[in-house]
Amino acid sequence: MSNVPVAVVTGSNKGIGFAIVRALCKQFPGDVYLTARDPGRGQKAVAKLQEEGLCALFHQLDIDDLQSIRALRDFLKEKYGGLNVLVNNAGIAFKVRDTTPFAVQAEVTLKTNFFGTRNVCTELLPLVKPYGRVVNVSSMVSSSALGGCSQELQQKFRSDTITEDELVELMTKFVEDTKKSVHEKEGWPNTAYGVSKIGVTVLSRIQARMLNEKRKGDHILLNACCPGWVRTDMAGPQAPKSPDEGAETPVYLALLPSDADGPHGQFLSNKTVRTW
Repeated sequence: MSNVPVAVVTGSNKGIGFAIVRALCKQFPGDVYLTARDPGRGQKAVAKLQEEGLCALFHQLDIDDLQSIRALRDFLKEKYGGLNVLVNNAGIAFKVRDTTPFAVQAEVTLKTNFFGTRNVCTELLPLVKPYGRVVNVSSMVSSSALGGCSQELQQKFRSDTITEDELVELMTKFVEDTKKSVHEKEGWPNTAYGVSKIGVTVLSRIQARMLNEKRKGDHILLNACCPGWVRTDMAGPQAPKSPDEGAETPVYLALLPSDADGPHGQFLSNKTVRTW
């Protein structure tokens, strides 16, 4: 199977992830994997696509569970000899009215949205084949949250030389600062989701730089994007975009033609590069 192209979308049994899988089933010339924590929900989603005449495959993936990530890694390595398209879409958000203590929200949100996504990248990026495409689904909230950071933090997050270790240190510090109730004093904005997505956008910039340094000749393109405000369980029914509309920019980046030399290491919304 190693010559069959393969695409993987994380957190894709519903919402934007499901819409991304649907679009890839129609446009990607290979196998498309829908993944979910819960195999029952995942299989149900695959069956729903089947009713639409679309063929997705299922593999279990919980991005909070390193063993689960490594099981997917080994499966892809063995069956396909790697990976062509990776869309890191899995993420969580507490509702605005949620009364869970902010420090708990911070820890839980960053565990999945930043640390989980980073673990997926650590295990799967080395498998990405030449001309592969990687899309990290971030959010416009990362931009507004960045604006809510102190000048010192903004400088660090905009730096072209920040390392992954330094980013991990900052994300860990945010969680620790919330536990001590000093996060605002330390220059952080009051949004755990926003900070987690700053992490995803900056991680993408770092990863793109690493690809340039280590795998320049492989023509891999990696970007972060904002799908927009989309009607999902996460964002609620008032949002202006449908999931299919929310999937447009991630799918555009996942299917960049093989002769494209960009965008790479950018943050996009509505298929447009935004200033970070």
